[in-house]
Amino acid sequence: MKYDIKNLKLAEAGLKKIRWAAQEMPVLGAMTELFRKTKPFRNLRIGACLHVSTETANLLRALKAGGARVFLCASNPLSTKDDVCAALVAYEKIPVFAKAGVSRKTFYAHLNSVLQAKPEVIIDDGADLIGLLHTSHVRQAKRILGACEETTTGVNRLKSLSKAGKLLFPVVAVNDAQIKHLFDNRYGTGQSAIDGILRATNFMLAGKKFVVAGYGWVGRGVASRASGMGAEVIVTEINPIRAIEARMDGYSVMTMNEASKIGDIFVTATGNINVIGGRHFSQMKNGAILSNVGHFNVEVNIGELEKLAKKKEQVRREVTAYQLSKDKTLFLLSEGRLVNLAAAEGHPASIMDLSFAAQAKAVEFIIKNRRKLKKQIYTLPPSVDQEIASLKLKSFGIEIDKPGKEQEAYMSGWETGT
Repeated sequence: MKYDIKNLKLAEAGLKKIRWAAQEMPVLGAMTELFRKTKPFRNLRIGACLHVSTETANLLRALKAGGARVFLCASNPLSTKDDVCAALVAYEKIPVFAKAGVSRKTFYAHLNSVLQAKPEVIIDDGADLIGLLHTSHVRQAKRILGACEETTTGVNRLKSLSKAGKLLFPVVAVNDAQIKHLFDNRYGTGQSAIDGILRATNFMLAGKKFVVAGYGWVGRGVASRASGMGAEVIVTEINPIRAIEARMDGYSVMTMNEASKIGDIFVTATGNINVIGGRHFSQMKNGAILSNVGHFNVEVNIGELEKLAKKKEQVRREVTAYQLSKDKTLFLLSEGRLVNLAAAEGHPASIMDLSFAAQAKAVEFIIKNRRKLKKQIYTLPPSVDQEIASLKLKSFGIEIDKPGKEQEAYMSGWETGT
């Protein structure tokens, strides 16, 4: 079995962490047992490009239990957990091509290693594997039954590809499922982003001016958690509807140009490029903290920061100091990459239980419907959202009401008025 990981001797430590996470993933656990019996993925080759975490490991175990042959590479070099890689290779016999902190060249070599395994289904987080299948591996794309995309940035890239009429196979936008973005993006990123910032800096949030760029589900989650810890939250937006929502949620709303003059901590959560750039750096206070929770490290313009800096040094494990003048130094966390995964451990397992259950159901959806799916973007049926949510509630020991026949008739009819 071919693989490329840092150290196989880390396997035992990784296995313990994977089992620890599994305790908080009852929905995926139930699906794993069902897949073990029904084998819906028998002999299916799955190529996965995901953050290599304990939660991801439990997803791959579920797919393997269902009969799949799984090949894994990392979707971000700074989020890779080397002990998890080792455990997947040693105990699950899953080929893994991932190491923490690899160069861009090695990162893409790992992507290509997964594609060389000739997968039939792709599970992606950021659309890097899917992107390669549309550029340098176009012939191979013809053999792909379908793909699942995990994150907002990846879905946006693929919707653009589909709109241009260039999408080469069906894609399930898992991020668009309610069970994913309402919980993973909001509660998962909200908690893990704050966790990453605190681990990296050990700063107090209470009393700080905390600037959140973007008020999508991720931004909402980060703003909520920062506010809960006593920070004064400022939101910047380009969407007027979301800006109104942020204001009515109790936050100050202004342009980044204005926010850059007063902010203490900045978090970008837009999925867009150069959200914070040179003119903003020039106006910032001495000691301002810069961080990002968007998928790619493009939201903080690091190139312009490098040009402005007279001196650069790493002052803590995930903190790089950029001295702009004698009186001003700015601090960038985790090289502008996902701070929640690079400086912390990413989303809690309980949240990823929902997201990865949706990923598993998306693969099942592709296999069941492979003969009729077209080259377009699909969302999971609402019934899948309901199924996963019901399983999660059951794991909490929670029961909810069910509508009676009279209520169902009232809600589905039009005859009854005032």
